[in-house]
Amino acid sequence: MSVDAFLDAVDDPQRRQDARDIVSILEAETGAKARMWGAGIVGCGTYHRTYASGPSQEWMLVAMAPRADRLTLYVEPGFAEHDALLATLGKYRAGKGCIHIKRLADIDVAVLKRLVAASIEQLRARYP
Repeated sequence: MSVDAFLDAVDDPQRRQDARDIVSILEAETGAKARMWGAGIVGCGTYHRTYASGPSQEWMLVAMAPRADRLTLYVEPGFAEHDALLATLGKYRAGKGCIHIKRLADIDVAVLKRLVAASIEQLRARYP
């Protein structure tokens, strides 16, 4: 399924538009076109990670998934300004490596862009 077809299938019109807007942000920050990662995640950019046990895999730099009741953004945590940026993001819930929002209007989009850019920078530095 294409990214457009996947996003077209999001039932809630506001969540559908927010998902499209977030994908545009991810594409702009990574410089890469969005693609599907499995059946429910839209990711942008890639990096190659090799595990201590030997195997390696290609993975997305950043991603988002529209869920029934929220939008989930996948960004790498742990960079220097991560907590400070989250403190000014707006209304969200955090999971390990993800941020859940109800709608884009609930957060500061400029802060989201800085979170995404810093996450990408960290991953590119760690996995050149």
